[in-house]
Amino acid sequence: MNTKTALITGASTGIGKELAIIHAKTGGNLVIIARNESKLNNLKKELELQYKINVVVIAKDLSDLNAPKEIYDEVKKQGIEIEYLINNAGFGALGKFHELGLARQISMINLNITALTALTHLFLPEFVKRNSGKILNTSSTASLMPGPLQAVYFATKAYVTFFSNALYEELHDTNITVTNLMPGATESEFGSVSGMDKTEMFKETATAYSVALEGYNGMLKGKIDVISGLKPLQKLMMAMIPFTPKKMILKQIRQMQEVK
Repeated sequence: MNTKTALITGASTGIGKELAIIHAKTGGNLVIIARNESKLNNLKKELELQYKINVVVIAKDLSDLNAPKEIYDEVKKQGIEIEYLINNAGFGALGKFHELGLARQISMINLNITALTALTHLFLPEFVKRNSGKILNTSSTASLMPGPLQAVYFATKAYVTFFSNALYEELHDTNITVTNLMPGATESEFGSVSGMDKTEMFKETATAYSVALEGYNGMLKGKIDVISGLKPLQKLMMAMIPFTPKKMILKQIRQMQEVK
């Protein structure tokens, strides 16, 4: 029986929901966070009934700069000790930077970068004090290259990857690990919300469950990076990035992200 409590953001759908189910199966309690309270409550009922665990729902929009502190305060008020912090929430938007609305792109930065950073900063001191805990940050294979037609999204994920990797090394002399999950195209609401579901990049997608399972297991093992959901040709392309002229990479990525 796993007595460790996991806090998961973006838990109402996709990879986040699958991570919650996987953790519940181990017998661990949960704090699940997303904007959609009804979806979270449905998941709470399902998991509590099936796995006899406790699930706390906190409905918050993490693009709101006050949300991380409000979440932390609620967790403290309820006397919950978080052992696994899983920063999974994120979204993208497809289009030319100057043509997309600024407000939406600032919200993306707030969610993908600021909320993840704030939650990590709020909970990590407690992890260090007791010398235990694991962090899993959902980044993307997009973090390894620039992304024309998703300029801000790719850039936010580059931040997540390098931030996570830096913390991994900062904590080398503790029992705390920081794992960076880098999925490829994954079957989830991300594709339809961003518009990516109509592009070549999303022709073949990995299941949210398979990505979540690899990420969760990688977190338990304390891995620094987990690349998940790539087909053999995509793996080859990733391996070739450091040796390919940047202009060629940019052109390829733009073509893959154009709506056909």
